[in-house]
Amino acid sequence: MDTVITPERIELPPGAVLKLLGNWKDYQILSQQLGDRSSPRIKYRRGEILLMAPLPEHGRDASLLALIVIALLDHLNRMYESFTPITMSLPEISGIEPDFCFYIENCRAVVGKKRINWESDPPPDLAIEIDVTSYTDINDFLPYRVPEVWILKSNRLLIYRLQKESYVLTESSYFPNVREIVQQCLKMANEQTTSEVIKWLKNFLREQQGSIPNV
Repeated sequence: MDTVITPERIELPPGAVLKLLGNWKDYQILSQQLGDRSSPRIKYRRGEILLMAPLPEHGRDASLLALIVIALLDHLNRMYESFTPITMSLPEISGIEPDFCFYIENCRAVVGKKRINWESDPPPDLAIEIDVTSYTDINDFLPYRVPEVWILKSNRLLIYRLQKESYVLTESSYFPNVREIVQQCLKMANEQTTSEVIKWLKNFLREQQGSIPNV
């Protein structure tokens, strides 16, 4: 497949990342043209627009990681709201499309909402991105002040937490030792289906008492 960017068509081969010079209005036009399509993904940073066509592994890993989070939240008896796909945007500043967003502390604030106002509503407590093509930059989340961001890159889970005005690599505030759990699930996913991996995880969690231990 060739790369095609015209007023009528936007097509990128799987795994391609395209950077274009453009302003907020250009971003809005391209976003409207893409509509509800899941590919390519689109992102806006001041003065530039990025388009990315996900590889198949992107969707698989995003689904697995989200299901891991849901299993952990259920195990801890935490309420939550989750969103995917979701577009976060601040006019003239930023436009991003995380793979998954979870409201945990602020889940009541978004119950039943059809649209989220990113200028007045609280941000997600946890955002998840799968980075297969170096499309993701942790600083893309700064304008929204998302407290915790997970980026899965090269089968390694990077956990960032917002501290003052920057993101710092650290541990999750919600799930102790989650990196070990994710690593085990990813390893199993090389030979087993997602459903088998999540079934193992739920059984593993049921066998544990108290906090989530090391795998």
